[in-house]
Order: sequence, then structure tokens, then C-alpha cells
Amino acid sequence: MPKLRDGWQRRICRGVLRLCGWSLTGEFPDVPKLVLIAAPHSSWWDGVWGLLIKVAIGADVHFMGKQELFRGPLGGLLRRLGGVPIDRSAAKGVVEQMIDQFRQREKLWLGIAPEGTRKPVTRWKSGFWHIAHDAGVPIFPVAFHYPDRTIQLGPLFDAGTDMGATMQRLREWYAPFKGKHRDV
Repeated sequence: MPKLRDGWQRRICRGVLRLCGWSLTGEFPDVPKLVLIAAPHSSWWDGVWGLLIKVAIGADVHFMGKQELFRGPLGGLLRRLGGVPIDRSAAKGVVEQMIDQFRQREKLWLGIAPEGTRKPVTRWKSGFWHIAHDAGVPIFPVAFHYPDRTIQLGPLFDAGTDMGATMQRLREWYAPFKGKHRDV
């Protein structure tokens, strides 16, 4: 797993998670590149807990954001937190831009919410699958289970060649987990 250096921030984040009753179960894979999908994404709190876990364990997980967010002082902070600016108006789409990022880096863990929103959805967005498939990296599912405040780390999934079958297997893995405001 790509790691950040140890420091006071990690200790503070571990303490906050412990005080709030959150625990982490499962194992992190020892691979340099992957697409991490985090679900169910039903609350802005998911990002808070995800960021706290990321810092607490020292995982160098990155996330996408529209390039406009990366201007000025906020841009520096977002980059330090793992943000990757995306130009949504570029001729190359978001998927292609992220595939390029995977090709340019020796290590990259990219976190994505497969729903693409906090609102209830009937289907996930497919961009994460296309990125994993075309970059040749595995998919690592992570679930927020609010009833017992657990963040569950899943097994690695190969993107395979059949997007529908892979999506179905992933949704089956996520089935037992409950978000803050709704089921998956």
C-alpha cells in the first residue's frame, strides 16, 4: 500500500475515530495500484470518515476533483490530501485522464464513490470499472456500515472483461452494508 509518513496528524485521526466508535476490519492489499470504491455513499460524513481513516492508517489514497477546486489556497490543501485535478472540458474524458495518471505513476490508489452522488441511485456509474479495466488494475471495495460503525475492507476484484458481471459481484459483496441514510 502506498504510505504517508507518520506524524501527529495520524495520531489525532486515530483518536477521533476511536472516540467516535469507528473501527476498521479487513486487510489492505499489498499492491502498488488499484481503484478503491467506497460505498454506500449516502452522507457527506462518508468523506469525513474516509479522510480520517486515510490519515490514521497513513494510506496514500487519491481522489478526483474538478480542476476549478484546485485554484488558490484550497488547491494546495486538496493536493496534500490526495486530490487529483480533472479537466472536465478536456478533449480527453475523465476516464482517459485517470488512465493516464495510472500510466504515469509507479503507485496510485484512487478512491471513487461508485454511486457518483449521495442521493439514492438504481445503478452505479461505470467510470471506476473502465478506469480499472483499461489501466489493468484491481478494484478494492471498501464499505461504510453505519449500524455498528465499521469500515469493512473487501477482497480485490479483477475488473474482468464483462462489466455487468463484475458490477453484479461487487453489488453482492456490498449487499449487507448499510449507509447512514439508506441501504446500498
